Amino acid sequence: MSLAVLCPGQGGQHAAMFARIADAPAAAEVIAAASKLLGASVQTLAADNSRYTNAIAQPLVCAGTLAHWQLLRAQLPTPVLVLGYSVGELAAHAVAGSMEIATCLQLAATRARLMDAASPDHAGLMAVIGLPLRTLEALCQTHGAAIAIVNGDDHAVLGGPRAALQAVGDAAQTQGARVTPLPVSVPAHTPWLRAAADALAVELNNAAVQAPRLRVLAGIDARAVTTQALVVDTLAAQIAQTVRWYEVLVQAAERGARVFLELGPGSALARMAREVVPGCEARSVDEFHSTQGVVEWVDAACERAA
Repeated sequence: MSLAVLCPGQGGQHAAMFARIADAPAAAEVIAAASKLLGASVQTLAADNSRYTNAIAQPLVCAGTLAHWQLLRAQLPTPVLVLGYSVGELAAHAVAGSMEIATCLQLAATRARLMDAASPDHAGLMAVIGLPLRTLEALCQTHGAAIAIVNGDDHAVLGGPRAALQAVGDAAQTQGARVTPLPVSVPAHTPWLRAAADALAVELNNAAVQAPRLRVLAGIDARAVTTQALVVDTLAAQIAQTVRWYEVLVQAAERGARVFLELGPGSALARMAREVVPGCEARSVDEFHSTQGVVEWVDAACERAA
C-alpha cells in the first residue's frame, strides 16, 4: 500500500469543518471530548472567529483531524506513513497509536497555553515565496528573524519580532519575493519558544505516551519516530526548531508514499504534496461531499499507484 495520511496545522479551520460529520457515531467520541475540553461545542467554536485564537485553534484543529480519522479508519487501507504539520504532529501521533484521543486533545490545549505564555510581545509569522532558502537564512540572520517552516526550495515561513519580519519582508520584496504576514501572534518553531518546548517535554513525559504503531516522520528532521522517547523529544523540540516539511514529503516519497489523504481541516498539505512529490495523488477530505467518496477515491488511487 502507498497511502500516507496528512494531519494539518492551524490555518485551514473553517465554520463548516464539523458540519458533515457532526452526527456521525464514529466521530462522536472526539467531538464530545473536544467540546468538553473547550467548554463549548466544537461546531459553535468553529463558526466563530475564536477558531483562530491559539488556545481554541490547536485543540479544535486536532479534533477535526481525529474526528475524520475515526470516521474513515476502518474503511481505509493501513497507511504506510502518518505525517503531521506543526500541531498536526500531535494528531498524527494519535492516529498512529502513540496516545489516546483525549490525551492528544489535552496536550494540544496545553501546547497552546505554553506557547502563548512563552511568546514575546509583538511577534508573529510571515510566509515568503520566491527566494532561495539560503537567501532567506541570510536575511533572517541580518535582521533578527528565524526560519520557522520550510515548505519548499523557495517557500518558507519566518518567525520572530514583527519589526524583524517587516525588515526581512521589505528586503525580500525588493528581490521579487511574495510576502504574506500571517494572522498569528506566536513565533512558533523558532528559538523564542524554547521555554515552551522545555515545558511541553515535561508534560509529555508525564502523559500516557508510547511508541507509535504506525510509522510517523518527525517534522524537525523527517526521521522515523520509533520509540516513546523520540515521540516526546520530537513533539517538544518542534515548538522551538524549524519544521522541515519539504524534507518530510521528500522522505515520504522515498518510503513509497504515492497517495496522500489530508484529514482536514483545509487542503494546504495536499496541495504541497502535489507540488513536492512528482506523480502523486493528493486530496483533502474537505474536497469531498461524503465519506464514501473519500474511501472510493483512496481505493482507486492506491490501485493506480500499485
